Amino acid sequence: MSLPSPSPEERVAGLQIWKGTVEPVALTGGITNTNFMVEDAGRRYFVRVGSDIPVHGVMRFNELAAARAAQVAGITPAVLHAEPGVLVTEFIEGRALREEDLRDEAMLRRVVPLVRTCHQEVARRISAPVLMFWPFHVVRHYAQILRGGGSNYLERLPGLLEQADELERAVGPISPVFGHNDLLPANFLDDGSRLWLVDWDYAGFNSPLFDLGGLAANCQLEPGHEAFLLEHYFGSPPDASLWHAYRAMKAISALREAMWSMVSEIHSSIEFDFAAYTQENLNRFAAAMAEYER
Repeated sequence: MSLPSPSPEERVAGLQIWKGTVEPVALTGGITNTNFMVEDAGRRYFVRVGSDIPVHGVMRFNELAAARAAQVAGITPAVLHAEPGVLVTEFIEGRALREEDLRDEAMLRRVVPLVRTCHQEVARRISAPVLMFWPFHVVRHYAQILRGGGSNYLERLPGLLEQADELERAVGPISPVFGHNDLLPANFLDDGSRLWLVDWDYAGFNSPLFDLGGLAANCQLEPGHEAFLLEHYFGSPPDASLWHAYRAMKAISALREAMWSMVSEIHSSIEFDFAAYTQENLNRFAAAMAEYER
């Protein structure tokens, strides 16, 4: 007779790294992993529990390699311990950003150098194989998962994939960088003196425009803020060609997020209103497509 598997909390409490008995405190906000804060010997730790998620392309070897390289680059909390399904990092005392925080030029001035460091420096410090994250492949993969899972969105898939193909042609050739690929506002932490970038589940080589467009879509940036973002990232005002490719990437970012949620509706066991999140991002995709088509 096999023993029942330990709960995530039991798994964290039983890690051999602790100096004493610990009582993990569950943290809210994670919709891919189960997260805890642990206090041990006067020090706080952040612990993520989660195995590979093949339907989403989340591979923990890739996350770990990215997190370690980003630590060396100085943009993410230190990795203190890793074992299959568990990642322990330094606990940052600070707050996660909100959408409205990013709609401020002062905050964008702080965010752009952080994103640029991710793109330019993390790849130089990776010492293990890592993945490529191509959003157009991701949405085609999601479509296959949805077809096999009896999704409620099957009738919409042909039209969405046709739009994705058009956007891929609009993006054209790219110069890959190492992207974070999940620039939700909550993945930026402000400790009062500096920003940190966290959560490397989807990290991999990609166009820089995906992170920039994703940031804009996730935070509903106004056109003026988008122009500010592009100019400060690239060092000069965006021309018509850059705007065209950027808007295509912004649209596919919103579609990828919507289809991620569609897949999560049928595959995730985490308590979260994925249906509402799907609709929210479909609305953002529609708005982004309207901007692209104009």
